[in-house]
Amino acid sequence: MLNPNLDSIQLEKDEYERYARHIILPEVGLEGQKRLKAASVLCIGTGGLGSPLLLYLAAAGIGRIGIVDFDVVDHSNLQRQVIHGTSWVGKPKIESAKHRILEINPRAQVDLYNVRLSSENALDIFRPYDVVIDGTDNFPTRYLTNDACVLLDKPNVYGSIFRFEGQATVFNYEGGPNYRDLYPEPPPPGMVPSCAEGGVLGVLPGIIGVIQATEAIKIILGSQTTLSGRLLLYNALEMSFRTLKLRPNPERPVIEKLIDYEQFCGIPQAQADAEQEKAALSEMTVTELKALLDSDAQDYVLIDVRNPNEYQIAQIPGSVLIPLPDIEQGPGVEKVKEVLNGHRLIAHCKMGGRSAKALGILKQHGIEGTNLVGGITAWSREVDPAVPEY
Repeated sequence: MLNPNLDSIQLEKDEYERYARHIILPEVGLEGQKRLKAASVLCIGTGGLGSPLLLYLAAAGIGRIGIVDFDVVDHSNLQRQVIHGTSWVGKPKIESAKHRILEINPRAQVDLYNVRLSSENALDIFRPYDVVIDGTDNFPTRYLTNDACVLLDKPNVYGSIFRFEGQATVFNYEGGPNYRDLYPEPPPPGMVPSCAEGGVLGVLPGIIGVIQATEAIKIILGSQTTLSGRLLLYNALEMSFRTLKLRPNPERPVIEKLIDYEQFCGIPQAQADAEQEKAALSEMTVTELKALLDSDAQDYVLIDVRNPNEYQIAQIPGSVLIPLPDIEQGPGVEKVKEVLNGHRLIAHCKMGGRSAKALGILKQHGIEGTNLVGGITAWSREVDPAVPEY
């Protein structure tokens, strides 16, 4: 439980009106609202999870809010990252978030950290805050956030999302479990698709982010009914909630220092392997493909290995859809052999990664091919701007 000195915390006249619905709750009251004003919360990320939770933390009257993010607003963010607007596209997310927070709560102190969180800066950034909220989308930063919170004894409010499913809990709070009790080891790189590859229902991070904000507020108020020790699982498609019990693992290694989390999660080795595989592949630029298309050559087949829904958004003329999962599972390999019929193979995806993987699998089956560098994204940017980016 956080125990701030509330003697110096006073609400102004307008704050009594603003927070009246809080103050009349017996579980909050005037003391609770002062606790919220005295509290400091750090949010890692201003994306799908960070957007709704920052909005509600600001509206709740949190006195100091820190934001860590080094990204800029993109059009593809706006389907779910509701703290940002169209006028902020191309601008820093933390600046967009601060602008919106101060619209909601002009009295809030908003600290901005336009940096990539690392083992070198995490402890210094985390130290001034009472609660840390993990709104990230990658394993190295999740392990880093967890370990920094353990070393500093900070509650870590966790959430994650993918497609139609989300989960949330509170780590490292009053003797409860931490992230390493749930995931002792990271999954192999590439095993868990990103939201950019797998998609995400736009409202899903709103639900999980608001749950994270709720847990942070409860921690500040001293509630004894947080999600510590429980993992909340939500399925938006089924509209179902369930909880699993989490317990500290007595055999869990002691966290003594921050480490190289990219190395811990196998990222450098995976990148080196990918570069080695890429170097062994034949490649073609989108301008070279355009020249080939314009030449009316008939000696090639262009395979698109993206998912069917992506294919519906945008296509390169003449491409044949054979999704990567079909190639990985076997039937797609036979389909490729069928459509090739002695012609040379060119493969593409969104940006070149999945098509390179597909070509690696096909090579094991004796099928050589050429990878389109930059995929359909490069095609849209360099050849045909009428093709939508997504």
